[in-house]
Amino acid sequence: MDVQRSFAGDGEETKHRRGKLYLVGTPIGNLEDITYRAVRTLKEADVIAAEDTRQTRKLLNHFGIGGTLVSYHEHNKRTSGPGLVRRMLEGQSVALVSDAGLPGISDPGEDLVRLAIEAGIAVVPVPGPSASLGALIVSGLPSTPFRFTGFLPRGKKQLAETLKRLRQAEETLVVYESPHRLAATLEAMRDAFGGSRRIAVVRELTKRHEEVLRGTLDEALAHLADHPPRGEYVLVVEGRTGEAAKTGGNGAADADGEPAAWWRSLDIAGHVRHYEEKHGLPRKAAMKRAAEDRGLSRRDVYQALLDD
Repeated sequence: MDVQRSFAGDGEETKHRRGKLYLVGTPIGNLEDITYRAVRTLKEADVIAAEDTRQTRKLLNHFGIGGTLVSYHEHNKRTSGPGLVRRMLEGQSVALVSDAGLPGISDPGEDLVRLAIEAGIAVVPVPGPSASLGALIVSGLPSTPFRFTGFLPRGKKQLAETLKRLRQAEETLVVYESPHRLAATLEAMRDAFGGSRRIAVVRELTKRHEEVLRGTLDEALAHLADHPPRGEYVLVVEGRTGEAAKTGGNGAADADGEPAAWWRSLDIAGHVRHYEEKHGLPRKAAMKRAAEDRGLSRRDVYQALLDD
């Protein structure tokens, strides 16, 4: 087992910082997000490695930080990474930053961390802003446990398969998404999780146009129809446990006064028929309710009825 001990106390950190990799959190919007320690670490680093040097230079200029700035991103990591490791082996300190937030989360920083560890170089976190955690704590959904998935697959088939695997997850899901893919992702989530699954759509955290939309997937899509997406998004989606509790999965009665999980002894056809006969729902609405109870998509319920 490899044990790394990095003393990070004031004064001593400067003394012992040579030959280390610092993972420095930078603002995700408001420049006041940055910490005193982050500014000091960037000033003292021999090299600052950045995803986007132009963007990072603006940040450095704002805080009066000079130093050597080099590029490290997804397209040059195979050549730039080993070069940065050589610098650290020679005794230089490297501060790694992403475009915003914490490096190493859904970006190539994790590859540099692995290279540094393999080379016996100490890796030191300099905590700071995180869009994923910021969105989670304002969502109003359970923060423990949660599952961070980063960006979902781009392909429609791969996206559907991934969400199908996640629909029974009990953890709150935290997902990154870009504006041009937001509608398609929300629609795929509705197909997989059901329209009543709760979600928080968080946009432009700590920026001027920060916005948090809380509701169901159906409500989020309805809102999106009248409000074109802009900026970067974090989606925080209710886990199956939360939805099961809401529909009676915790031993209480559900919204119709039925005993908790009353449907578990029924097959899908019987489940749908129950809503049709007892509650007078039309077939489509009955299928939707059954899908939500079971954590299935309406498509799965439809297919089960065809196969029955």
